[in-house]
Amino acid sequence: MSLDEHERYRIRHLLKELETYKGRHTELVSVYIPAGYEMSKIINHLLQEQGTATNIKSATTRKNVIDALEKMIQHLKTIDRTPKNGLAAFSGNVAEREGVSDVNVWSIEPPIPLNIRIYRCDKNFITEPLEDMCEVKEIYGLVVIDKRDGDVAMLKGKTIIPLTKAQSGVPGKHKTGGQSAQRMERLRDEAAKEFYKKIANMMKDQFLGNPNLKGIIVGGPGQSKIDFIDQGQITNELKQKIIAVKDLSYTGEFGLQELLEKSDDVLANEGVMAEKKIMQKFFENLATNQKQVSYGKSYVMKALEMGAVDVLLLSESLDDATIDEFEKIAVLYGTNVQIISVETREGVQLRDLGKVAAILRYAVEE
Repeated sequence: MSLDEHERYRIRHLLKELETYKGRHTELVSVYIPAGYEMSKIINHLLQEQGTATNIKSATTRKNVIDALEKMIQHLKTIDRTPKNGLAAFSGNVAEREGVSDVNVWSIEPPIPLNIRIYRCDKNFITEPLEDMCEVKEIYGLVVIDKRDGDVAMLKGKTIIPLTKAQSGVPGKHKTGGQSAQRMERLRDEAAKEFYKKIANMMKDQFLGNPNLKGIIVGGPGQSKIDFIDQGQITNELKQKIIAVKDLSYTGEFGLQELLEKSDDVLANEGVMAEKKIMQKFFENLATNQKQVSYGKSYVMKALEMGAVDVLLLSESLDDATIDEFEKIAVLYGTNVQIISVETREGVQLRDLGKVAAILRYAVEE
């Protein structure tokens, strides 16, 4: 099961807040309740831990642990039953000054069922299980190649991660005739085959045996990409993973970007393509029909409050309060909200454009 961007955003921002707090001693409480586990058993366990905490020698630490457990217990008592996917809860004294009490509690139902039970008092909140849920595990292999250049990269989530590259020793074409031309062409073919073999070995080193590899997409200008697949001695396991071959105008970094953009048919269900498509629609309207779009916080908020916004585009680089403010109004008018990452070129453009944009249902006078 994969997370949508809303779920990932919700967890990431909680984690970001929790990571800012550090206990002076082992006094920050983390509790993970697995799906289907009885809430009453967890509460009883915490009550027992509260009793045990009375033995802590340091008066300050003892008070902080007991107070954190009390806050956690009272919070859990307000929840009738364990949520469908379980619950992750955190409590502790987060006051910056020692001796001051500011005990807070947080809880979140994860989007994926929890299968672990944790109780821990530590100097940091235990966030690894939630971090693991946010991590994108599935990858696609990307290979861009011609007779001169080869790049191997992976697409993880919405980010192209270059892995390795190589340049060939294939000699250029010469204006010679007769046997010299034939000999030169043989040398070019042999050098190309060696280069293809080199890229195939690079693919093997990067991808073979990776259980998270969903597929490989190969692209490049001209015939070279086809020759590479046919003659490159790619292992059978990886050859079977090739899900698309794309004709490109470029190699190198530009080629990798072009390969991603031309692979929307095979990556249609991936978050990166959904994000790129909606942002491309916005930018196309911005260029050709500006009355169908709006951008900038104040202009978009005005359109949103009029019910004129069809799709609200919010950069994940916005602060929580601003996102919450826009989302609350969007719900009232049935507006589709898209949280846009800064991991794509389009997402970076939105961030630089003011972080808030909209595709409109109808034109609004600004």
